[in-house]
Amino acid sequence: MTENMAKMIDHTALKADTTKDQIEKLCAEAKEYHFASVCVNPAWVETCAALLEGTDVKVCTVIGFPLGASTPETKAFETKDAIEKGATEVDMVINISALKDGSNELVERDIRAVTEAAKGKALTKVIIETCLLTDEEKVRACELSVKAGADFVKTSTGFSTGGATVEDILLMRKTVGPGLGVKASGGVRDREGAEKMINAGATRIGASAGISIVSGGTSGSDY
Repeated sequence: MTENMAKMIDHTALKADTTKDQIEKLCAEAKEYHFASVCVNPAWVETCAALLEGTDVKVCTVIGFPLGASTPETKAFETKDAIEKGATEVDMVINISALKDGSNELVERDIRAVTEAAKGKALTKVIIETCLLTDEEKVRACELSVKAGADFVKTSTGFSTGGATVEDILLMRKTVGPGLGVKASGGVRDREGAEKMINAGATRIGASAGISIVSGGTSGSDY
């Protein structure tokens, strides 16, 4: 069970003051526990790719993070650059303002810019930042993610007003159906919390508390 759980975890370090020593520790832990990936800011992708070469751990990075307020063209460039440097998974933040304004075409174009830049090279996860959305907006964001060719929808950045909830995972899974991944991120700190998310339909967990989750301990940190 521990190894199966580990394979669902993106072992995460996204804080602005993360040091190289912490990144090296993150990668060493990911190798030891066989986590699905390490999730790091783009500046660390090349370092992680070198440290994890020849292992079963993927390198995941974030695009348009954490506000989602850059242009589709910028997100596409950021995606291509990250992939060239060794990323094999990219978690992009949608244009939240556009979604709330009802600009569905812009939101879809925003997501598609990343999915097309990553096509055939990297898995794409779309962060919809559920804590800022109504249920109707969450559903619309998920539908647009499916339409734009994403591989996953993801709850949160972990840097806004709240993280993943069981209710949001249930709603997202119901909206996207069985064919898309659903990632719970932000606030998942222990095994019990992770199991609740998985039982609700999550297929990936984003957390800095990966070791606590697989070992049955607890952690006070989100990312």
